[in-house]
Amino acid sequence: MNHATETLRTLSIVVPCFNEHKTLAAIVDRIMQAPASGLARELILVDDGSTDGSREVIRELVSRYPAIRFIAHAVNAGKGAALRTGFQAATGDIVLIQDADLEYDPCEYPKLLKPILDGRADVVYGSRFRGGETVRVLYFWHQVANKILTFCSNLLTNLTLTDMETCYKVFRREVIQGIRIQEERFGFEPEITAKIARIRPPLRIYEVAISYYGRTYQEGKKIGWKDAVRALYCIIRYNLFAGRT
Repeated sequence: MNHATETLRTLSIVVPCFNEHKTLAAIVDRIMQAPASGLARELILVDDGSTDGSREVIRELVSRYPAIRFIAHAVNAGKGAALRTGFQAATGDIVLIQDADLEYDPCEYPKLLKPILDGRADVVYGSRFRGGETVRVLYFWHQVANKILTFCSNLLTNLTLTDMETCYKVFRREVIQGIRIQEERFGFEPEITAKIARIRPPLRIYEVAISYYGRTYQEGKKIGWKDAVRALYCIIRYNLFAGRT
């Protein structure tokens, strides 16, 4: 396949959601209004067993936006599980992950899509640490943990990422649908990084600078220190014991 000359027509945006009723309408409006580099968009909302009214908000959004596909999990299974469901349902040429909160700005889709649309990339990560963008100042130890995890991941994958834990990851659809995802929660990030790094022939992986409007725990942030421990375990598991996963 000649990636440089083929025509890519559709973007699938996968949004995992768990108890995000306060931000759902705002993020969906932003997604649907954001520039998408001329691509038609398919928005896949996966409600992961929400109990706060998120499902009702999604049903109202579906009535407003025909491009939305709504998939519901009966019980909460985790971000990785919701993404797995969304990836399986995606029909677009390119698949992009968008969190349901307001920490990442859909207006940055063009810069995330450009390396793939130019025929230069198969995977693109959005980095909060590349510089030159707006980043909310928050938790010092979260940043330290992120950089340690990214360093450990790079050490075993031989990649040079600056932000392995970023939400914004973009894939050619055949890439992400060809990978078996096992992690149910936030372990998805190191797992998918390890697995794309060992695909042969090597994938073309790019990273672009993005803005970040992080939340405090009082505002709804969910990831904690246990997830960092799990991430370190996943880095070891999916890199050093690849033949068993």
